[in-house]
Amino acid sequence: MYVLIGGAGMIGLGLAQQLLQQGHTVAIIDIDPLACRFAREKVGVMAFEGSAVSTTVLLEAGIRKADAVVAALKNDALNLALITLSRSYGISHIVVRMGDREFLEAYRLAQASHIINTVDLAVATMANAIEYPEVESMMHFEQGQVEVLKLPVPSGCYVVGRAIAQIAQDPRFPTGSLIIGYQSHASASLEIPNGNTLLEAGSTILVVTRPESVHQMIDFLGIQASHLSSLEVSHPNL
Repeated sequence: MYVLIGGAGMIGLGLAQQLLQQGHTVAIIDIDPLACRFAREKVGVMAFEGSAVSTTVLLEAGIRKADAVVAALKNDALNLALITLSRSYGISHIVVRMGDREFLEAYRLAQASHIINTVDLAVATMANAIEYPEVESMMHFEQGQVEVLKLPVPSGCYVVGRAIAQIAQDPRFPTGSLIIGYQSHASASLEIPNGNTLLEAGSTILVVTRPESVHQMIDFLGIQASHLSSLEVSHPNL
């Protein structure tokens, strides 16, 4: 996949490096010649010096052959312009970094495929770490209407030795919740479990639930904050 990134800041460069490691072809556009030089020499991606909202620069960077465009500029108005230009070149997969929530509706009207508010993500992550110390990590979907929790299954947990189907049928299991991922131990691959999967002590599960059910889920599983210090959990990609 050829991905064109507008903006060689920390987010743009970090994303470029990860995409490159995943086997994609990546190019960055930025007005800062030093940032472009760093992208070429240190990250190893193509870099085009100039404005990411210049049609000349976009064509030079090969926007016509791009499979996806990332608008990671620091200015929301410029990101909006980049989305509009990308659409005019037939790009349908456009990811934008949003700084100001006042641009949310504008980004939607411009038909950005994915709108990522980096500030909101950071704030939510910190708030969750304080409010839910039992949860190793938490992700939000659909503007916070759905949560995906990554939870340890220590010894003494209620669910140890039980099958997922048995757990889901328990009347105390939060309604509308699902166990969607299972990692038997820290170095194991994340698996998609079925109803017969038995949860073992020392494993990790991914659970989908609603925000109002997070505490109920933690209480049902019997997970205490003290368990986290004794369990090493890897970080599978979600």
